[in-house]
Amino acid sequence: MNIVVWIIFGGIVGWVASIIMHTNKQMGIIANVLLGVIGAFTGGFIMQQFDKNGVTGFDVPSFFVALLGAVVWIGTFKIVLK
Repeated sequence: MNIVVWIIFGGIVGWVASIIMHTNKQMGIIANVLLGVIGAFTGGFIMQQFDKNGVTGFDVPSFFVALLGAVVWIGTFKIVLK
């Protein structure tokens, strides 16, 4: 995927993850994009531990893998920052 697709994909994933974890009002567009991109790498790493595919493109399975990683990051931040 090229950089523009990563930004769009990351923004959507980060936004949905922030809605799920109830942090949407605290995060801006840049935080959502960064969270989504980092979440995609993290979700891919988690899936590789189970011998499954990570993020393979701009599709539904990749969306859920990236969403998994983004939710893990938000959950970690919420625990650490308490």
